[in-house]
Amino acid sequence: MEPKKNLTVEPVRDLKSIQTISKLLSGKPRDLLLWTLGINNGLRASDLLRLKVVDVRHMQPGDTLQIVESKTGKQNILVVNKSAHKALVKYLAGTKLTDTDFLFRSRKGGKALQSQAVSKLIQGWCREINLKGRFGAHTLRKTWGYQQRVTHGVGFELICRRYNHSSPAITMRYLGIEDKEVHGILLNEIG
Repeated sequence: MEPKKNLTVEPVRDLKSIQTISKLLSGKPRDLLLWTLGINNGLRASDLLRLKVVDVRHMQPGDTLQIVESKTGKQNILVVNKSAHKALVKYLAGTKLTDTDFLFRSRKGGKALQSQAVSKLIQGWCREINLKGRFGAHTLRKTWGYQQRVTHGVGFELICRRYNHSSPAITMRYLGIEDKEVHGILLNEIG
């Protein structure tokens, strides 16, 4: 059997596509919450999938939850902003989940969704809105970083810290900074 190639996924780059996916998911509260928490936190999907209902049930906008990243063992936080809170309330109001249930349960057997399933979901959402590119579970995390940088002007150093990367160079590579972007800044005139 041939080893799997490491395929790099992309962020969702334009805000209109993000809004279109959110609208597409409005009738699927679990998926909308996964999408909203993912693109608003910059955590790995695997860390979101480990959440239990008890972890988030009573969170309000601005509240934080301490987590330990499964990949690195480093401390990090989940923050609930207004969008995430709205999606959380909608999801919990429409389910019969108990505090010990995984927040993002598989429809099969009540276990937590797996990252591969999240990748398939995201690929389906992107395909459904005719978004071209390579998308997967890391698209959530990368979309957060890309939008923080491009839409909100956050520097690589802060994004690097949020990602728990060891250097901004790793963050730049992770976000797929392209040569055309570097070329674009060379066209900025000074004086």
